[in-house]
Amino acid sequence: MDLRLAYKLVYKIVPAALWRETESCGSFAGSPADLADGFIHFSAAEQVPATAKKYFGGQDGLLLLAVDTARLGSKLRFEPSRSGALFPHLYGALPRGAVLWAKPIPLKPDGTHDFSALI
Repeated sequence: MDLRLAYKLVYKIVPAALWRETESCGSFAGSPADLADGFIHFSAAEQVPATAKKYFGGQDGLLLLAVDTARLGSKLRFEPSRSGALFPHLYGALPRGAVLWAKPIPLKPDGTHDFSALI
């Protein structure tokens, strides 16, 4: 089964300042980690909280981007992580037109992120 068809949306956590730097561009090349790995890391909805905890724990000033998978084409691939879970990766720049929305991720007093109103 082609997972690009199963998932209508994938999500990207990005520092708001980094996203603002690309607002005038037609695309987003990725974060420093994305650039180092050669693809843009995304998460499916059910993977977002664990991604936030592992890579962005306690960080404020983050945005959650909702991305339309239909607008990414064959450059979007679902690939296994070290644990075997399939994660969406984009091999190329993220077209800004594929981003349906970018919303701030609230930080709870305990330092975890609150996704309850986002996904």
